[in-house]
Amino acid sequence: MAQQPNVKKNDQESNKLQSVFALIAIPAIIIIAELLFHFVMGNPSNFEGNDPNNHPHPGNYLGIVYKGGFIVPFLMSFFLMVITFSVERFITITKASGSGSVANFVRAVKTALNNDDINAALQHCDKQKGSVGNVIRATLLKYREMAELTKKERAGSAVLGNAPSGAIIVADVADKEQKIAAIQKELEEATSLELPMLEKNLTIIATLASVATLVGLLGTVVGMIKAFAAIATAGAPDAVALANGISEALINTALGIAASAFAIVFYNYFTSQIDTLTYSIDEIGVSITQTYNSKF
Repeated sequence: MAQQPNVKKNDQESNKLQSVFALIAIPAIIIIAELLFHFVMGNPSNFEGNDPNNHPHPGNYLGIVYKGGFIVPFLMSFFLMVITFSVERFITITKASGSGSVANFVRAVKTALNNDDINAALQHCDKQKGSVGNVIRATLLKYREMAELTKKERAGSAVLGNAPSGAIIVADVADKEQKIAAIQKELEEATSLELPMLEKNLTIIATLASVATLVGLLGTVVGMIKAFAAIATAGAPDAVALANGISEALINTALGIAASAFAIVFYNYFTSQIDTLTYSIDEIGVSITQTYNSKF
């Protein structure tokens, strides 16, 4: 229990840093996307006659993307946000996993528990570090505390030896259930302190997965309206102008789908990693309670 305040403090600091990172990263990425759109993609050298109002040079993809319109920089910012927050989540989840393989850590702790070597299990936690190591360490400390308390109580009962044997058995069973509940509660509290930070910015990635596609379709619809309006104004149908207008409008759809696809892939990957960590913690937690139940 001595480390719980420190764990809570570290978790609060981590959540605060992640919130500040999101507040700074989102507007910064939007500004970067706008600068890239206007000064790199909109560079006059990308277009015929060095005029951004003209068609881009054949095969010049920067100019082609620029012709997608004013929604393009927003779609670019969505794509950059997906990459940025995916990298940030990868670093956070990797750090939470600890310094070694989680599967090997689970096996090592379970082996130490089977050998009734709590100190060895705690050493594995100190070596593993990360959220997984912190949660299991807090649970093992509570296990050791309950084990020592049980031994003292039984030693005291043996010295007194006045109570009826049936009453001692009933009291011992009730006391064991309370101690197991205390160990489980410690596991739940430590998990609630450590794991929520892993999902901190995943909502941003999940939101971008749906918003990027919708904004891309919006850009396409706006581009199509402009293309057909220009043809209607010209009077005579122009197949080349119509084809160019449609291709430029579809750039928004392509960018939106690309950003959405990356967001979906990264979101599913990170949620599966978090589920793996949660399962590993639960697996060791069950082993700890079963060990206490069988040994005491």
